[in-house]
Parts: sequence; structure tokens; C-alpha cells
Amino acid sequence: MTPSRIEKACIDKGLKMTGQRRVIARVLSDATDHPDVEELYRRALAIDSRISIATVYRTVRLLEDRGIVERRDFGGGRSRYDPTDRGLHHHLIDVETGKVIEFEDAALLAAIRSIAASHGFTLVGQRLELYGRRTPPATEGAKAAARSTRPEHGGPAPRAQAVRGRIG
Repeated sequence: MTPSRIEKACIDKGLKMTGQRRVIARVLSDATDHPDVEELYRRALAIDSRISIATVYRTVRLLEDRGIVERRDFGGGRSRYDPTDRGLHHHLIDVETGKVIEFEDAALLAAIRSIAASHGFTLVGQRLELYGRRTPPATEGAKAAARSTRPEHGGPAPRAQAVRGRIG
């Protein structure tokens, strides 16, 4: 069987790859989400019934210590894990469902680098996590009402509010 990308990273970092570590590495490599340890355990157990939750915890901690995965806290009280080989990306977290959407944005990255440079820094790393709620689709009546309150339609100008910390 061809080694998974996480398994290759482990080998490159000199880690001994036991059968159970290979399974956990494969589960992490195949994940399209950001699983927590319990979810990793469930997926690994479906492949190898001899894997214990303690083995998953130890392996994830080792992978984190070696820089192969990063621990993420998206709320909900559980750490989730993100392989570091996915490249630069950001996260948008739905606070209602816990769903995590990964995205990339070249203009945002340019702005972040510009901010660092304007303060005399060269960016060496960054992490951006946005938290929000899905906006329900607007009905035609609500769209018309919103248009009528815009200054170009003769309505009052929206008032700006200073917000500190949380948005919403």
C-alpha cells in the first residue's frame, strides 16, 4: 500500500511507523474535515479494531509536536486537527452547526502582509478564523425594503456602529 501524505511526513521527520500509526496517518490524510480525537478514533477503529483511544491521543500529540498537524479550537469544547501540508488557508466557522469552511483569498493575504510590513514586520506565519451565522435568504419584500432605505433611493443613510471584539 502506498504511504499516505501524513505517513510520508512522519517518515521524513524520522518517526517510527507502527501499523496503528499508519492507520491514524491514513485517516488524517483522507479527512476532508477537521476531525477531533474521538472522530479520528471512530474512523481508525473501523479500519483496525485493535486501535485504542489512548493510541490515537498519543499519536495526535506526537504529530502535533513534530509539526505534522496543528490543533485548532473552533469552539464546541473539542480540539480538532488540521494537517500542516494543506497549505495556507483560512477558516470560516458556522457557530450554529460547527461546520468549518476552508478558503483561500489572495487579496486577503496581500492585505495581511501589507499590515505586517507597515509595522516593520516580515510575516512568518498567520492564522485566521472567522465565526459567523448563515444569513437567511432575503425575500423579495425584504430586498425592496432594504433598497428603499438606501440614500440613493431617498431613504436614510445607514448608521455606522463601532464594534469591539465580536461582530454581530
